[in-house]
Amino acid sequence: MLKELPFNTFETLTLISPPLPPPPPLQSFNFSHKSLFFFFSPRRLTSLYSGRVSVSASASFEHGPSSDSSSQLSLAQVSISEFLRQEIGLSEADSNLISENCPKYTRMIVESVRDLEEWESWKGKEGLGGFSEKVVYMVKQKGDGGKVAFLESLGLSLSSAIYLAHYVSSETLPRLVHKVKYLKGIFFSGSDENGLVGAYARRMMLYLSIPIDEDVQQTLSFFEKIEARRGGLDMLGSADASFRFLIESFPRLLLLSEENDVVEFLESVGVPRDCLGKVILLYPPIMLSKAEEMKTRVAAALEKVSVVNKDSGKVLMKYPWILSPSVQENYSRIVSLLESESVLKTDIDHAIRRWPLLLGCSTSNMELMMKEFDKLDVRNRRMGKVIPKRPQLLLYKPREFLKVVAFLEDLGFQKEIVGQILCRCPEIFGCSIDKTLQKKLSFLTRFGVSSTHFPRIIKKYPEFLLYDAEKTVLPRLKYLLEIGISEREIAFMVRKFSPLLGYSIDNVLRPKLEFLVNSMEKPVREVIDYPRYFSYSLEKRIKPRFWVLKGRNIECTLHEMLGKNDEEFAADFLGLGELHQNSQ
Repeated sequence: MLKELPFNTFETLTLISPPLPPPPPLQSFNFSHKSLFFFFSPRRLTSLYSGRVSVSASASFEHGPSSDSSSQLSLAQVSISEFLRQEIGLSEADSNLISENCPKYTRMIVESVRDLEEWESWKGKEGLGGFSEKVVYMVKQKGDGGKVAFLESLGLSLSSAIYLAHYVSSETLPRLVHKVKYLKGIFFSGSDENGLVGAYARRMMLYLSIPIDEDVQQTLSFFEKIEARRGGLDMLGSADASFRFLIESFPRLLLLSEENDVVEFLESVGVPRDCLGKVILLYPPIMLSKAEEMKTRVAAALEKVSVVNKDSGKVLMKYPWILSPSVQENYSRIVSLLESESVLKTDIDHAIRRWPLLLGCSTSNMELMMKEFDKLDVRNRRMGKVIPKRPQLLLYKPREFLKVVAFLEDLGFQKEIVGQILCRCPEIFGCSIDKTLQKKLSFLTRFGVSSTHFPRIIKKYPEFLLYDAEKTVLPRLKYLLEIGISEREIAFMVRKFSPLLGYSIDNVLRPKLEFLVNSMEKPVREVIDYPRYFSYSLEKRIKPRFWVLKGRNIECTLHEMLGKNDEEFAADFLGLGELHQNSQ
């Protein structure tokens, strides 16, 4: 049972604080016998069996008593601001900002003043002065130099603010205020209006499946605290939303020297100034390392995957966890697995540079996907064609991959052909069926292409499934309509030569059609019968052959002019074949 503790018998007070790292052995606050009484009303102190003193969870300074008058709170706020400005040396702006944003601290001080007045009345002693003087007296008795008020103004709970004030007791408040501004300037240096930093964090968490070290574990805990709040990880890049969780998770940041040279080092390896915040928010332990240690870790991580100096910053921005020892250890396991499938070391390193999140994935998860590749006859050196092009396929879950395989099989492809498509265009297998693949087929149907022709079109040009049909393909088809080709004829051309869908208007279609009409004096309709015309180089094949034929007054179709290789063309139109036979 709990019992009331006599006012003159207690010696110590135990504050229950959140599970944060223990503070360094610094000088603690001066909670004397007398000051303890003024901070906590006797009615709220209870003694446990062990003899420890505990503060009731219902203490009024945590929630604010309903009896607090707004005038007293406002006056206390002004008094706290004056104390911070006159006694501590903060600017008027900083003093006002702190006092206006520490409501629980203010209520605690007001409660202590009331207890003081009650004690004075009971003892019949002469008071210490007016209400404002008593507020300042109680703030001084607190012994933290205003740090608790400041830390609460950053968004911390009162209990966390009290604990962290102990942790940074060696710092003066002006230095602490300046240091917080410095940290915010680094961690939140770039704009993050679209929540991109949070999106990166989610992706890094999603593909992490290896045993992790303490630094990554602390980072995950930091992310989880933000994810649990309104707005979730989308708010990671917002100083107002996430800074309090940052210093709760990594309190050592408040003890850093402002001469920390890690920032300068990150810039020296190619991380742009406006991207520094993204990198260190995704992996805050970077800031707690010494520059020499960081140089060693960066070199160890990037040399393994053959990263040249100019690309170091790019890789760090894609995956800051590459500096984690546990992530670096996974590199050798990944190399061993892929080399066993005859994937070249250069291709492995290229894949990791392109998609460094691979380093956080366990090889057992990768093996599940590689088994699915094997079922499509994609193994050994054929695997080497897939991995460099689309390394993130190794991170997918088999069921997601198999949905695309089933989609292609439903179109009429055999597994062998699906494997060929995987080797040629592995990006398709990471696409959404409903949002991407099916929409492309519906687009073709709009132009009169029958579904029976889909297998032929996709087999010849699977890249079409990756295009933005409305923004990329539609303008090309509209251009063909503008020059007099009907929708039905366009559908015929697409069935006959589907790569037509991928040709640029300005770089391919228009210049080759202009040469066809203006120089070759042929009708546009000739490309309907031979759409492959657009696949040949204008300067290296079309023009040279046309001028040769024109010089000999030879008339022929586009297919006859361009469809032959050089030897066949020379034999048929230059008489070299007949000359060669006579010489024999």
